[in-house]
Amino acid sequence: MAEINFELFNNTLVQQLVGPQDSNLRLLEKILDVEIGSFGNKMNIKGSASAIEQAKTAIDVLYNKVSKGIAVTDEEVKAAVRITDGNADSETAQDLSNIVLKTKKRHIYPRSATQALYIQEMMKNELVFGLGPAGTGKTYLAVALAVSMMLEGKIDKIILSRPAVEAGENLGFLPGDLKEKVDPYLRPLYDALYEMLPAEQVDKKISLGEIEIAPLAFMRGRTLSNAFVILDEAQNTTPMQMKMFLTRLGENSRMVVNGDLSQVDLPRGTVSGLRDALDILKGTPNIGSVRFSASDVVRHGLVAKIVKAYEERSKKEYGDE
Repeated sequence: MAEINFELFNNTLVQQLVGPQDSNLRLLEKILDVEIGSFGNKMNIKGSASAIEQAKTAIDVLYNKVSKGIAVTDEEVKAAVRITDGNADSETAQDLSNIVLKTKKRHIYPRSATQALYIQEMMKNELVFGLGPAGTGKTYLAVALAVSMMLEGKIDKIILSRPAVEAGENLGFLPGDLKEKVDPYLRPLYDALYEMLPAEQVDKKISLGEIEIAPLAFMRGRTLSNAFVILDEAQNTTPMQMKMFLTRLGENSRMVVNGDLSQVDLPRGTVSGLRDALDILKGTPNIGSVRFSASDVVRHGLVAKIVKAYEERSKKEYGDE
């Protein structure tokens, strides 16, 4: 059992940090298996050496948040723990938690160290692959950066695309015209946009062609310039589809390709274009690749446990994906 004592300098901010009946500290205790005492602006943490170091760093991150006027909720506490996972020092953790994507409706901060790395890679590289399970924020953060860059005037257009392949279903058997057939597959992209921009602005930009949401097949034969292009569910592309998509990249554009190689819905025996592209492009300059894991899942806590259980079985039976 180790112990650490320290002081925070603003009593008002400390009260906001600890929460009603010290609820935020109690949550930190539960997650990290430590004991935290708060006496005015003085704090005491007891536990294993590594746990108290992470708890101290998480408290530094939360103190930095409240000093910027950000309310500390349960989700902020959990995000602080994820940001500090992996023995990040206080300064590094605060730098990661300070990354922000500004949209009309909200400011979006990374909820894990991997999310922060992902945002940095998207800002730095013209092409980024985001790999990992659902619920890790891959598509959400890519859309947020695209909206942020459009609002700053750095790009003229946002293009969001998915292959029309889902869980073995066939579009031809769905009712309605083409738009009605594909809209359900593209709904997660619409949902992300409506969380970042007022609905009337989203609808106007779609009508003007400044935001385009379309199946992957619609990308053929085009050159996409001055655009932020996102391909979602990329594990369900074929190698030829992936090559077609990647070669659409034009001047002053960025591409983000997201997928989960454990959720391929292509016919048995068909090679995933995402896996193929990762093999071919490995080591190519100006291409980033970020892998998310179950620890980065930001949905309900049970989702992370479900994802982790599937990951462990996959490693045992099929090798590490």
